[in-house]
Amino acid sequence: MSDSGYREFRPRWYRPRMSTWWWLKRWSSLAFILRELSSIFVAWFVVFFLILVGALGRGGHGYHEFLSWAASPSIVILNAVSLAFIVFHAITWFNLAPQAMVVRLGGKRVPAALIAGANYGAWVVTSAIVAWLIVGG
Repeated sequence: MSDSGYREFRPRWYRPRMSTWWWLKRWSSLAFILRELSSIFVAWFVVFFLILVGALGRGGHGYHEFLSWAASPSIVILNAVSLAFIVFHAITWFNLAPQAMVVRLGGKRVPAALIAGANYGAWVVTSAIVAWLIVGG
């Protein structure tokens, strides 16, 4: 090969610069990120429940220690934030349910609002039963 001045052309790929915070610009992207982040808080509730079960297994003294620990401001705030994230998670998944599953009755597709409404209805009924049991029904 002689040095004729020819150089093989290798184009560069066009890659527009993306901000690290691109997902903050659209609500649908932000909601997706928050829904994924909510899994951390779901895991916290599972750990919290397992600690509660362990405390119950240790008897009355262990349960009272757990209650005093759970009443600390940091745990109360963590549980409040977790509850908000879990409610957000449930709402977004109930809204996605009609897209995730297709239900047909008599050969016709069930409307999306009916599927989401059934999920919300089951949530309200279940919450009411649990509240009734907690209050002392």
